[in-house]
Amino acid sequence: MEVKISAKDVAALRRETGAGMMDCKKALVEANGDMEAAKDYLRKKGQKLSDKRADREANEGVVIAQTSADNKKGIVINLSCETDFVAKNAEFIALAQQFADAALNNFPATKDDLLGLSFEGTTIGEKITEQIGVIGEKLELKAYETLEAPMVVSYIHAGYRRGVLVGLTQEGDFTEVGKGVAMQVAAMSPVAVDKDDVDASVIEKEMEIARDIARNEGKPEELIDRIAQGKLGKFYKENTLMNQEYVRGENKETVGAFLKGINKELAVSAFRHVTLGS
Repeated sequence: MEVKISAKDVAALRRETGAGMMDCKKALVEANGDMEAAKDYLRKKGQKLSDKRADREANEGVVIAQTSADNKKGIVINLSCETDFVAKNAEFIALAQQFADAALNNFPATKDDLLGLSFEGTTIGEKITEQIGVIGEKLELKAYETLEAPMVVSYIHAGYRRGVLVGLTQEGDFTEVGKGVAMQVAAMSPVAVDKDDVDASVIEKEMEIARDIARNEGKPEELIDRIAQGKLGKFYKENTLMNQEYVRGENKETVGAFLKGINKELAVSAFRHVTLGS
């Protein structure tokens, strides 16, 4: 005997899943009116579509960075999709915001832990799979970063296309200061906080490039390393946060000098920078 599917049940399933009315009705018909089975049907549909679109590029989406109420913790996530059209959809942005809220409230250690968090009767990972079936595009939780510090400040740049967390060494009324530094990170993309934080492999690569340039310019061999060290100093100035010129400053001072001018003990302990497509 065919189960009669009411408009009320279709609307309820649509509210819970975000799927279209016809998809919800079909799911309920296939599940003989069982709401949970209908949700499973939609998830399986999403999984099939996910498998088909696995090789697609998902370089659009939203990046959300936010901090806890006490500013001691911060998270940044990137929920990606295939098209700008979906990325700008209010429901997609709201879903990413829900995932960000869950990340901040639970503060899981890894992306896999975040995907395994309970969410609306399922997990975040399964919800993403379900939404692939609803939206019709590849969706992916592409990045998840956390940061803890005496004070953490967050910044979202350019319509959810970049998210930054900056950890400061002192707590206090430094929100605007931290936001300015976070904007620096978004604009200048430093590779590390300071010289000592640059990975050894990056330093060696920069030294080799500088040596090759010096040799190609005919510089004496005994001066090659000295010239390379000079180039490395320029690399630090351009690519480490505390040594970059502060773009919002007026005195051509470095970020480090700017912070010390606010408070002599103030510095950046760490930062996180997530961009679309990265």
